[in-house]
Amino acid sequence: MMMAFDMDRSYSLRLSRRGLHFSLLALTAAALAPAPVGAARAAPATILVVGDSLSAEYGIERGSGWVARLDERLRSEKIAATVVNASISGDTTSGGRSRLPALLKQHKPTHVIVELGGNDALRGLPLAMTQTNLTEMTRAAMASGAKVVLTGMQVPPNYGRDYAEQFARMFTDVAKSERAALVPFLLKGVADAADPLALFQSDRIHPKAEAHAIILGNVWPVLRPLIR
Repeated sequence: MMMAFDMDRSYSLRLSRRGLHFSLLALTAAALAPAPVGAARAAPATILVVGDSLSAEYGIERGSGWVARLDERLRSEKIAATVVNASISGDTTSGGRSRLPALLKQHKPTHVIVELGGNDALRGLPLAMTQTNLTEMTRAAMASGAKVVLTGMQVPPNYGRDYAEQFARMFTDVAKSERAALVPFLLKGVADAADPLALFQSDRIHPKAEAHAIILGNVWPVLRPLIR
């Protein structure tokens, strides 16, 4: 009887050790397994803004522009994201296109907002060139893995009806062809307000600080769904 008891106890110990061995293997496999898709989506976003004076806070107090307000909005909604403002006053789509590769390499953004084109119109640059630049910027950003938001612009009626219509349609055409997100008109509610001059600085080109809250209101509904 004593021998049978010892054999039973030995058998139980072997089972216990085997169970512990399998448990350790399972824990090791779990630790080495790839992170679930949800974990990858939870990684902080990096939002790169490539724009001109409308995004570079021309003529207004630092921190009062729509890009700075975007950063505040993200923090208020507890969205993990970093905003990089790479906007330069006076920049054109050609300038943005030449700067973009280095910016993509340096910041590795998850989202790119392209706010360019207005200065192309002011300088009378060919629409075909502007459209090509916007297209190439969009493709480069997407090729890096970023989601792209284009911000549409419009020009005053004194540019001529045909030119104005073609210019506005250009942003829509690029967004559709490249499957990018689009803010139809960045200055909606500002340039087409009942008294638009009330929201512009004395140069009648650059919005006042209070207008930038409206600008963010145009961008946010388009950008927010892209941030998981």
